[in-house]
Amino acid sequence: MDAPTTTRPTIDDIRAAAGRIKEAVIRTPMMKSETLSQIIDADVWLKFENLQFTAAYKERGALNKLLQLTAEERARGVVAASAGNHAQAVAYHGRRLGIPVTIVMPVSTPTIKVTQTEGHGAHVVLRGERFDDAYAHALELEAERRLVFVHPFDDVAVMNGAGTIGIEMLEDAPDLDMLVVPIGGGGLISGVATAAKALKPDIKIVGVEAELYPSMKNVVEGGHGAIGGDTLAEGIAVKEPGQLTRAIIGELVDRIDLVAEKDIEHAVAMLVNIEKSVVEGAGAAGLAAMLAQPERFRGRKVGTILCGGNIDTHLLANVLVRELVRCGRIARLRIAAQDRPGALAAITAKFYECGVNIIETNHHRIFTRLPAKDTVIEVECEARDAQAIDTLVKRLEDAGFNVERAELD
Repeated sequence: MDAPTTTRPTIDDIRAAAGRIKEAVIRTPMMKSETLSQIIDADVWLKFENLQFTAAYKERGALNKLLQLTAEERARGVVAASAGNHAQAVAYHGRRLGIPVTIVMPVSTPTIKVTQTEGHGAHVVLRGERFDDAYAHALELEAERRLVFVHPFDDVAVMNGAGTIGIEMLEDAPDLDMLVVPIGGGGLISGVATAAKALKPDIKIVGVEAELYPSMKNVVEGGHGAIGGDTLAEGIAVKEPGQLTRAIIGELVDRIDLVAEKDIEHAVAMLVNIEKSVVEGAGAAGLAAMLAQPERFRGRKVGTILCGGNIDTHLLANVLVRELVRCGRIARLRIAAQDRPGALAAITAKFYECGVNIIETNHHRIFTRLPAKDTVIEVECEARDAQAIDTLVKRLEDAGFNVERAELD
């Protein structure tokens, strides 16, 4: 059986991986977004890896690794540490191939992720509070039970599988001159950059990390950015990037951009609203970078990878509502008024005049710095556009009301 190189991926290994996995993974669509192209002033192409069966690109690397195990290794089984897309990819393809799969997850992993992974046939072990604890236990199981450890990114076979995306992108859009790729541990961009630079040496490769987790940027560029915090892009929230991947990225990636949380939220919402496609925070990071700094991409023929679509539905709902707030269609107004009959009627009349719908109201009489005869009426409202709410605020102020508007950032 042909084996990959032991040091780093090559275009020949990636082509071999493409042939190896083609019958069991989806060749996902690669489409130009006319609307996003207009917004960014570039030719923007999207690779919809969120349409894989497990909704993430991770299947490519996991399957390529599993297919190269010997019969004896398959019989012993594999182990992986993951609370996300890698777990489901290894579990799904392990079951397909008849390979016993053990997945170690932190005890804090949401029940739905544990259930989904078990649903793919894996044996799930919950160990430790953090991913590092789960990872350490997975290595213990590897040694104790002689299992094969399937690393989520720092494995050449896994990188070769991910690199097949780069081949497909350039086959479907050969004129691309830039690829924008999310970075967590670095396996995806290592494979994609290897393929793309081999096929088109002048192509620019831009990596994207969450601003809260600039791990690879720190390593490659010698930075000292603080690492940690709650990010919507948990799929790329990696504290310690790969040892193999950092060398490849240092050689092949032209720059690494950082994206703020509000820009990741904006990109997720834009993909739902414009492309009608659900993408998780990590998967939207590339688009987030383009939307945040369009001048860095203007005039380019640029492709990005929507590398995953596994986002909690309640979290997605929050993101979409927050987007309505940012674009001015939903607002929360704090209106100071005299606490007397007719005050609320006078306020609601202004809402009616401006065509603004009231979602919820609350009176605050006690916890306020206003005089005892006054009250604060907090109103959550929605309108057809931002101008309608701006007009409402002006009319309320013209009528003598003091209005404060809550802001997200």
